[in-house]
Amino acid sequence: MAVFTEVHFDEAAALAARLGLGRLLTLKPISAGIENTNYFASCERGEYVLTVFERLTAEQLPFYLHLMKHLAQRAVPVPEPQADASGEILHNLAGKPAAIVDRLRGGHARAPDVDHCEQVGAMLARMHLAGLDYPRHQPNLRGLPWWDETVPLVHPFLSEAERTLVDTEQAYQHELARGAAHARLPRGPIHADLFRDNVMFETGADGRDRLSGFFDFYFAGVDSFGFDIAVCLNDWCIDLATGRLDEARAEGFVAAYDAVRPLSGDERRLMPALLRAAAFRFWLSRLWDLHLPRDAALLTPHDPRHFERVLRERIARPWHPGASLA
Repeated sequence: MAVFTEVHFDEAAALAARLGLGRLLTLKPISAGIENTNYFASCERGEYVLTVFERLTAEQLPFYLHLMKHLAQRAVPVPEPQADASGEILHNLAGKPAAIVDRLRGGHARAPDVDHCEQVGAMLARMHLAGLDYPRHQPNLRGLPWWDETVPLVHPFLSEAERTLVDTEQAYQHELARGAAHARLPRGPIHADLFRDNVMFETGADGRDRLSGFFDFYFAGVDSFGFDIAVCLNDWCIDLATGRLDEARAEGFVAAYDAVRPLSGDERRLMPALLRAAAFRFWLSRLWDLHLPRDAALLTPHDPRHFERVLRERIARPWHPGASLA
């Protein structure tokens, strides 16, 4: 959990009132996340999430916030940013940029089955299609240029085996990025961080979990849709203890996605490489958070060894979507 900026109740109450949300009833820090400061804000008008942004700048943030509004207006279930009387959705709190968004209903699927994965795959495809006409552009800020900046920073903290893997994979990803097939991959706004803890489900009267929304879009950017799929597969469709891909869940996820937005031949062919790219990206970010931490009132970095295992698995056992998608 991370609280980098402690928000006083009166400050949050004043912002809630300015946004027309009514009286602030409770303000509780959220026990998840390591990038921003987040609070649950219960107001007279409803339930919201207050975020104070720690790394993203006021110049970068409109891309994320307006993307969420764009998707919400196209019936993709995402939190909608709350605007003040002038229509502004980016605010200031404790001297930092901040936003208040709707709080989604439900809970997380900590142990997803094929049905959960199919629902996420179909909704991800809907999200990609809905974002095709989004007019703003911002690259994936945790893409290849960031990897190149981060590798030298974490290098001194790595074992010889870890350095060898980092350097080999960095070279492999550069070779991939130079290829014509990679350049042809369909692109648009992607979530880029759609892990199990960024998706909500509600359990119906029939006992079935139904997807109620995606949230935490603050790693979003314009990149290949295939990379977004790979990020999901590496979290939703694996055995967490070993990092090994669960092929039944993976096939279900991709088939459901493909039914909404058919995959290109290049996406199918490059999926093993994209799975490696997604694992490498999160291994690097976890190494960075562990070895070069920021000050926070509460901060527990994720274990980077998890995504090292995932990357080694993707190298050892390349996976393509099944022939039924061809």
